[in-house]
Amino acid sequence: MQIKALSSIKGLESLFLSLLTDCVESGASVGFLTPVDKRELTDYWLCVEADLALNNKKLFAVFEADKLVACVQLSLCSKANGRHRGEVEKLMVATASRGQGISKKLMAFMERDALESGLRLLVLDTRLGDVASSLYLSIGYTEAGHIPEFALSSKGELEGTVFFYKLLKKNT
Repeated sequence: MQIKALSSIKGLESLFLSLLTDCVESGASVGFLTPVDKRELTDYWLCVEADLALNNKKLFAVFEADKLVACVQLSLCSKANGRHRGEVEKLMVATASRGQGISKKLMAFMERDALESGLRLLVLDTRLGDVASSLYLSIGYTEAGHIPEFALSSKGELEGTVFFYKLLKKNT
């Protein structure tokens, strides 16, 4: 297993498209609905590529051999009073690779990079009741509250979301 910080997905687009498709089709709450619209997912990754080029976002990926098995994004705040924080987005692990601790290793790698980049606060949200909530609690995130009927699930049903934060320290 190799974890990398990527500055571009050029040449890897099909891997990222496959991972996102797998996650959406398995019910992950990552912003897309089923049935999957391949054009919408492709456009999404083009926007991520643009954000990477502008240094508005960081992308971290886990590879096993030549296969992409997980990724997570870190959106950077451009406001003068918020440059110390980032938003963790779209933690995705391929269905065939779940339950192996990959997400914990990926999050730890991302957090180290965030701290080295001068970030001190990470925020994120996830679907209310999602298994990801227990992951975030287990790696030191604090639940800040929830909002009902926040987003549509991949099946089109309204679901609540839970917000988490983590203050980064030198020993993170």
